[in-house]
Amino acid sequence: MPDPTVILAVDHLVKSFRIHHQKSNSLKQLIAGRGRNRYDDFLAVDDVTFDVHEGEVFGIIGQNGSGKSTLLKCMAGILQPNAGSVRVTRRMGALLELGAGFHPELSGRENVYLNAAILGMGRKEIALRFDEIVDFSGLHAFIDQPAKTYSSGMYVRLAFAVAINVDPQLLIVDEILAVGDVSFQRRCLEKFVEFRNEGRTIVLVTHDLGSVKSLCDRAIWLERGKAIDEGDPSDLVEAYTERMLGAEAPAADGSVRRGSGEIRITKVEMFVNGSAFAVKRCRTNDDVLLRLYYQAEKTMPQPVVGIEIQSLGGATVTAPNTRDVGMVPPTMWGSGAIDVSLSNVALLPGTYDIHTTVTDFNRALIYDHLREALRFDVMTGKPYETDGVVTMRPEWKLS
Repeated sequence: MPDPTVILAVDHLVKSFRIHHQKSNSLKQLIAGRGRNRYDDFLAVDDVTFDVHEGEVFGIIGQNGSGKSTLLKCMAGILQPNAGSVRVTRRMGALLELGAGFHPELSGRENVYLNAAILGMGRKEIALRFDEIVDFSGLHAFIDQPAKTYSSGMYVRLAFAVAINVDPQLLIVDEILAVGDVSFQRRCLEKFVEFRNEGRTIVLVTHDLGSVKSLCDRAIWLERGKAIDEGDPSDLVEAYTERMLGAEAPAADGSVRRGSGEIRITKVEMFVNGSAFAVKRCRTNDDVLLRLYYQAEKTMPQPVVGIEIQSLGGATVTAPNTRDVGMVPPTMWGSGAIDVSLSNVALLPGTYDIHTTVTDFNRALIYDHLREALRFDVMTGKPYETDGVVTMRPEWKLS
């Protein structure tokens, strides 16, 4: 008897495509070359099996060409598998590629009705939700303009607004949210959290490994069409990163570096309470400035710089990056420094490591990932707490 909590079941799915070595440009060439037009069968998805349970956020990771998008199209019914099956037991909304289902000559308004109808909504239901769709997209001024005049970001906003308003119990998303701006990405993230809190299910394909770790309950790793691992997202992302980039031998200071190397963080220094001298210790409640020195071998567009502060015991305290706050430069080249100001540091006494990361805007390509870029100690300050990792600065009142 099927598990009632499983709302998406992929069972031994196989999808292949025929790749011709020589293309016939005319009927004469086709007839004359009969029997000599060679082709290969390319296995895009090779015997993949997994279940997604109700209320889960399920991630799919892998390199370009690993079969992720093909798998999602089979799940959405756009492609028919050569073998195996997909069983879906709830209403599904899908965001599979930019502008899919949009007609460039139709207006945004007309495309809303067209897209929603494709996703299974009736005309009356669409009319009831139309204002909500436009409000979320933020395209009030452009809704009656032809879709061909829209930017890629406008396409994404309108397509996402439609998909989430068909009231899906299962939402399938393929990478396209990386096109949106920072404020739109934040709204999408809030919507994902809202959906999860409502018990809806999300299947997410993305190169943004940070999102996989923070959003997903489980994940699967595809490589050359095969599922080579499945399980906890953090463990999977760590293994995937190790495989894709490889780890260099530890340096004398204990740091370990990975990445393609176009941009590198060469040094990290810490300054406390406005001092001009770099130190490796501070106190709880101090004002701390972290200075990240970088070297870019060539001009790189829209790099994202991030830090992670981790306790010596392994717990991540915080992991901000420049994309989260809309501080992504158009380009980066040459050498320079990036300052990160941390006011009234809430860390409690202990030893901490700072790791740094530089990626492309979509956080798909890792230019540099430096573990243990700086190890520092926190001494007792105000408040005088000692247990835990951070202080919540409690105010006590006795009556």
